[in-house]
Amino acid sequence: MAYADGFLIPVPKKKLSAYKDISEKAGAIWMEHGALDYKECVGDDLFVEGMTATFPGTLNLKKGEAVIFSWILYKDRAHRDRVNKKVMADPRMAIPPQCPFDPARMLYGGFEALVDASTMKKKPARKAAKKAKKR
Repeated sequence: MAYADGFLIPVPKKKLSAYKDISEKAGAIWMEHGALDYKECVGDDLFVEGMTATFPGTLNLKKGEAVIFSWILYKDRAHRDRVNKKVMADPRMAIPPQCPFDPARMLYGGFEALVDASTMKKKPARKAAKKAKKR
């Protein structure tokens, strides 16, 4: 079953460019060592009406900080463990002396896929829509 490492990271907005530079390098390293996908996303629509828990609240976001939501995708847990072992041994992954965020505030965890729509049998939506119109 597919497996993902997930991250929530508070990053000062004024350091997003530096964070992006580091993330692009890290993403290339993860992909080189076998990860299936690597995404780094910056929060855009974080206050949804009716929601009491928020990403900024969970991270105790400070003024001037952005939420980074990222994930790395693997075939399964064993694949993730093999890839991460290689990545962590890669000298290019050394934490830079001027890290653009506080690693102690980062949230991280490994997640086994519960639903993987990319592997589900796809129904031809167009054919179904045409049949419905004919009725």
